[in-house]
Amino acid sequence: MKRARPVSADLATLPPARTAEGATQIARPPARVVAVTGASSFLGSSLIGSLEEDPRIGRVVALDVVAPSAAGQKTRSYDVDLTQPAAEARVAEILGAERVDTLAHLAFLASPTHATAWAHELESLGTMHVAVAARHAQVRKIVLWSHTWLYGAHPSNPNFLTEKHPLRAPMTEPYFADKIEAEEQARKLTERSPGAIITILRAAPVLGPNVRNAFTRYLAHRFVPTAMGFDPLVQFLHEIDAVAALHLAVLRDAKGTFNVVGDGVLPLSTVIKLAGRIAVPIPHPIAEAIGAAGWAAQIVQAPPSFLKYLRFLCVADGQKAREVMGFHPAYTSREAVLDFVSAQRLRDVKLLSETPA
Repeated sequence: MKRARPVSADLATLPPARTAEGATQIARPPARVVAVTGASSFLGSSLIGSLEEDPRIGRVVALDVVAPSAAGQKTRSYDVDLTQPAAEARVAEILGAERVDTLAHLAFLASPTHATAWAHELESLGTMHVAVAARHAQVRKIVLWSHTWLYGAHPSNPNFLTEKHPLRAPMTEPYFADKIEAEEQARKLTERSPGAIITILRAAPVLGPNVRNAFTRYLAHRFVPTAMGFDPLVQFLHEIDAVAALHLAVLRDAKGTFNVVGDGVLPLSTVIKLAGRIAVPIPHPIAEAIGAAGWAAQIVQAPPSFLKYLRFLCVADGQKAREVMGFHPAYTSREAVLDFVSAQRLRDVKLLSETPA
């Protein structure tokens, strides 16, 4: 299994500087101050842990309703609820007082929810609060976490979707609509603050031993539904690579949108077999009816709009992130699946051992 490469640069490569006494010292740039929203989430806490170990980061400002588990000596935590009307003023005050240079906005749900009104306030309106606050506090750079699924799963999709491809995920689905609106808020900030650096990372579904999201929930059951007659290619991003990409985006000034994906693709049937699950093919008209009823009754993991991703291709091209950001994933899509599977098997064994005889 590959290991993630360190994102910190070798300080010894920096040019020497002379002091008044003539002694040679290493010239180091001023320490950065980085704020992280969604700080208690898996990505937020993992990024904070990574930034804590980076000598170029002087302080980390954690914004969330719960303090992150990875908070260390560099981290200052603030209780901030982005769904509240006063969030914009509070975030602006914190960013200004802490003199934040870069803001990583990660306050997004990893799985769909029935609490759609709250999710809209958190993701769409919350991003608006954050963007306006960052503009008032003159934050130099914002890194926004997004998803390749926003391209939508369609039979007309090319083999690999570039960043120029339109976002065609169904706007009738709140899970997708809120994230598309969040990207639009970031683009509006670019127009209003042309000097700001806005980096949008559209990530493939994240897999690994620790992450929990819509796809891990799909693979958590022994029997998983598939669309009869369809076997689309899928791709993933290992959780370690996800954190590495965020850390890299914090350090490097790369304007624009970047697909962040693992190397390689896999047929969905292969992923299910690797996970030790049993595919249950269902004709898609029946699957949609069952999915809609199951979602309404809150007994299935995702709304019926997700069924299209079991039928059609939605994989992205990560070349731009390689060339511009210098992001090179340490794990392939297959390795991300295998790491997830290893951890899931341990969870399965634990669940069986706890089941009454």
